[in-house]
Amino acid sequence: MTTAKTPEPGQGPLLGVRVVELAGIGPGPFAAMLLADLGADVVRVDRPGGPGLAIDPAHDVTNRNKRSVVVDLKAPDGPARVLDLAERADILIEGYRPGVAERLGVGPEACHARNPRLVYGRMTGWGQYGPLADRAGHDVAYIALTGTLGMIGRPDEPPAVPANLLGDYAGGSLYLVVGVLAALHHARATGAGQVVDAAIVDGTAHLSAMIHGMLAAGGWQDRRGANLLDGGCPYYGTYETADGRYMAVGALEPQFYEEFLRLLDLDDLAAARKDWARWGELRDRVAARFKSRTRDEWTAVFEGSDACVAPVLSLREAPHHPHLAARGTFTDHGGITQPAPAPRFSATPTAVRSGPALPGTGTETVARDWGIPGLVNDDLVQDGD
Repeated sequence: MTTAKTPEPGQGPLLGVRVVELAGIGPGPFAAMLLADLGADVVRVDRPGGPGLAIDPAHDVTNRNKRSVVVDLKAPDGPARVLDLAERADILIEGYRPGVAERLGVGPEACHARNPRLVYGRMTGWGQYGPLADRAGHDVAYIALTGTLGMIGRPDEPPAVPANLLGDYAGGSLYLVVGVLAALHHARATGAGQVVDAAIVDGTAHLSAMIHGMLAAGGWQDRRGANLLDGGCPYYGTYETADGRYMAVGALEPQFYEEFLRLLDLDDLAAARKDWARWGELRDRVAARFKSRTRDEWTAVFEGSDACVAPVLSLREAPHHPHLAARGTFTDHGGITQPAPAPRFSATPTAVRSGPALPGTGTETVARDWGIPGLVNDDLVQDGD
């Protein structure tokens, strides 16, 4: 197993933890990136030819802070190469359909035979068992079944698709990372590894725990656009401005609502906050006020206030916001503007140490550092190693 090292600036709290990532798409690579951002030594096992939906590897920031080797798991010696890595690893992550890793010879039983302490993380949409376990799927289908997709959007329009952030990354990647780190803690205390079954349907459903409590208490209606936090409330949502942009409003508490109305010059609507019969009037008048000025003009009006109002920025605008710039929420590395590692640590700070790992370019260094000379194969090692 690995030995502890003294943390160096930018290496993070997981320095010394070794992770094997069997290449896939979506939540698996993002989870491995998060572990790598936190300082783990992540070795991505790429397949010859790459995954089906991959972007240009040079721009795939989910592969930053990693190293890559290329292994053909269908070749006679492919599984043995992965098992050599698993023997020296603390964590392995795979995102195949149930049973595929076993058929390839790199399932939990084979890996644990070589390394009983290994944490074996499995990332799927439907989970390792259940009627849909063997079916294909993507984020939008997973979150549809959990009830969360049906919560998002206007009541008179189809549910709004939140990119793949809610299912793949929030309900999938983050739960996988929590799971493997918890299992790693257990393995280090007991010497016993285990399998972590991280299903997007489970994680996404778990995210809605508070909403289910409100539903049971009668404080949430089971339909879109009718509740406090889903756009149904006129002082929690978004409004269009004169230039076709938007402002976000979250003035829930009385003191914030009062400040909100004051800056809009709508003080006569104070009593409408708790009067559902007046919410239509409140929404219409707030909407009309926001339409009277541009987004940037309204941003200036609410600057420095506690009205809980903010401009809705685009992806390219966000890195330039003064607050995010001051915190370094985004960073530039290798010509790519990207979110900086999060969260932050006082004693073991993190950093983007390297750009996206190109397939195979880490083979020689991994073979050396992990003590696996058999990894080096001239046919699979790429230029630049």
